[in-house]
Amino acid sequence: MQTSDIHGDTRFRQPAVLGWMRLVRVYHKVAHALTDHLRCKGLSMAQFDVLAHVGAAEGRTQQELADSLLVSKGNVCQLLDRMQEAGLISRRQEGRANRLFLTDTGRRVYEDVVPSLQAMISAQFTSLTSEQQGQLLGILRTMDRALED
Repeated sequence: MQTSDIHGDTRFRQPAVLGWMRLVRVYHKVAHALTDHLRCKGLSMAQFDVLAHVGAAEGRTQQELADSLLVSKGNVCQLLDRMQEAGLISRRQEGRANRLFLTDTGRRVYEDVVPSLQAMISAQFTSLTSEQQGQLLGILRTMDRALED
């Protein structure tokens, strides 16, 4: 079925399905803009995700990071290796665990990128009033919690 045929198909006219399709479309548009913005800063989305998590809670272990990113410890290790080589993070051995910290360079990147990304995301949602943004957050929070079960 071609994309242009979807809207004429009654199976796709249910509000839940249309809402999901619209949510995916909006997500892709915002993610594309964020990816372009991060690329200009020399970061991938995965690197930013690590930078944001470590910057928000320095000293967490690699396993805690892997759990919060919902990826395997092996995938995190490869990503952390590249970020350590780039001078963005450091690992400190504590017992059997590696604790993660931002380097001075990583902290400067974090302090530059996080506010600029927050501003960019906020700009993407200016078509909604503050009240609508709050309603959207509430709806998505409800769905997120319901899907955890």
